[in-house]
Amino acid sequence: MVDSVYRVTELIGTSSQSWEAAAKSLRDLRVAEVVEQDMTIENGKITSYRVKLNVSFKYVPEAGPTRKATRRK
Repeated sequence: MVDSVYRVTELIGTSSQSWEAAAKSLRDLRVAEVVEQDMTIENGKITSYRVKLNVSFKYVPEAGPTRKATRRK
């Protein structure tokens, strides 16, 4: 049996100040992998930064009644 199950979700944060500020706009993260960083340039100036993160969190199923499997005909 598996000890733990983790889900990985992609999140994107944006900021007009910096990549660091874009990443900080995603709050209460535990583990994150920076996948991509990019920026928008208008009239030769940077107008926004974007950080794409893969974040993982532990899945803990609810302690409730188990569902019965249904069979398809």
